[in-house]
Amino acid sequence: MRLMTIGFTKTSAEGFFTRLVRAGVKRVIDVRLNNTSQLAGFAKAADLRYFLESIGGIGYRHEPLLAPTQDILDAYKKEKGDWSLYERRFLALMAAREVERRIDPATLEDGCLLCSEDKPHHCHRRLVAEYLGRKWSVPLEVRHL
Repeated sequence: MRLMTIGFTKTSAEGFFTRLVRAGVKRVIDVRLNNTSQLAGFAKAADLRYFLESIGGIGYRHEPLLAPTQDILDAYKKEKGDWSLYERRFLALMAAREVERRIDPATLEDGCLLCSEDKPHHCHRRLVAEYLGRKWSVPLEVRHL
């Protein structure tokens, strides 16, 4: 099974949508807690849904189950917290939520996890992909766009 990830900051709309189309993404799974972000105009939920469908025939789904809680996010972003603590807290949250049981692997097939961070290194979309790769019985090929 193929799963991709992408961030929308530090990129143009053209670069963002071109990467998705060229990668053969079938649907974008928005894993942001707040999907009405002002960081990039093309990434607000209603606009994003329209652009994805119009430009590439790509579906859109917001999945807050795969997002951090506000307190976990604030401790890292606003309070400039430690990444390793964020990672431990977020992984514990996914385990407590039992996301591997509540998300059907078929809904992520040829999908792309979306968050704001331009690189996956310090972004929860990478943690989600790696977590599901360990928990699901189907082999998961993850590609960061």
